[in-house]
Amino acid sequence: MFNFLRDLRGKSVSVFLVYGWYALLTFCIIALFQNKTQILNLLSLPFAEKTEECPAPVVFGFSLDTVHIEPNIIKKNQILGEIFATAGLTRQMIRILENKAIEVFSPRNIQTGKNYHVIKKSECDEQPIAIVYEHDKSKYVLYDLRGDGDVKLVEKPVEVKVENAYGKIESSLWQALDAQEVNPAIIDLMEVALSSSVDFYHVQKGDEFKLIYENKYIEGEPFGVGKLIAAWYKNAQGEHYSIRYATKEKTGYYDQEGRPATKSFLKSPVKFSRISSRYNLRRFHPIKGRRIPHLGTDYAAPHGTPIRSVADGVVSAASYTSNNGNFVKIRHDKVFETQYLHMSRFAKGIRPGTRVSQGQTIGYVGSTGLATGPHVCYRFWKNGRQVNHLTAKMPPADPMSKEELPAYFEYRDQMQVKLDAIGSKQRKSENAGVVSSAIKP
Repeated sequence: MFNFLRDLRGKSVSVFLVYGWYALLTFCIIALFQNKTQILNLLSLPFAEKTEECPAPVVFGFSLDTVHIEPNIIKKNQILGEIFATAGLTRQMIRILENKAIEVFSPRNIQTGKNYHVIKKSECDEQPIAIVYEHDKSKYVLYDLRGDGDVKLVEKPVEVKVENAYGKIESSLWQALDAQEVNPAIIDLMEVALSSSVDFYHVQKGDEFKLIYENKYIEGEPFGVGKLIAAWYKNAQGEHYSIRYATKEKTGYYDQEGRPATKSFLKSPVKFSRISSRYNLRRFHPIKGRRIPHLGTDYAAPHGTPIRSVADGVVSAASYTSNNGNFVKIRHDKVFETQYLHMSRFAKGIRPGTRVSQGQTIGYVGSTGLATGPHVCYRFWKNGRQVNHLTAKMPPADPMSKEELPAYFEYRDQMQVKLDAIGSKQRKSENAGVVSSAIKP
């Protein structure tokens, strides 16, 4: 009997100690968290709150949790048919895709070094369900192998934001823009917008500028600049404003008084180039070896440099001759015409009858025709006669009508307030926002 009571007392003490430690542990947990959700998560009980899972990313229209994507690069001399065959497509499917792609995307346009992707339902599948060729950052070609097959050219959505920038020139305009993480391509727009008041070939240390402009983004990455909405530039000659505004007749840049802020003709068709040969009636031709009048001005620039239309106009010719190579001729009005020779290629959409605007890219520098190196021979006609554009007197740009001035002044005041608010310590993103229809083009 005595032994039995001793054993029972020992067991009671053990049970008491176990439950005591459990109670103490529970009390500590409650005191520490004081939150039911945290306790339940900690103990991993079935009725604990569950966090929502994020959806899988979508790439090329496919959810990544439903497909396997194999990235590849176009090799030298590799053709589309070879890519299809390597991916396991039948000859019949290849013919179907080639026929459906005729009016969508030419296989001749695929380029070495570009990306393409083979898409399968799983990594173990031998047959793909789609092949994607990335033409550039903004678009891709989808060869859909499901069903009867299909080919689509897909353009990625472009987000346009209005941003601003301030800069002070220490060495060059390019470096001042780069310091503010602004795409230097906006220099072209600045040159057009302020061409009547600022000589961008001779900027000086201490010059300042403020810009309101559009920046383009694709999938969160910068893709290029859009419109320059308003600009302010300060140099030794004073302060200069330029505001983009759409009148009933055209869209252009105007100063504070509603006068055109642009010249009727740009100084040159290629930005920041050098003159390699001037207009000369007694020039010695380097290829023909005799004196032949040179009725144009040669601007030397690297191969592929964009060539701009120096003024608004309509393309009257876009062709090739043995002397001129690839050339474009533009009629600006009843008096003036310009011509651009030796292009490597024309810009997209440039053909007779196409209307172009001042500063628009019409082609790219090359050395086609009779040329010793990459340059553009720029020719200028006045009343049907070729003249030296560097000495010819240019007409002033067309003014805004008096009837439209009140509306312009109201818009000008809005833009000036925004320009004045841009300071040297302000980040370019502070006043950024998605472009809306409220902003006048």
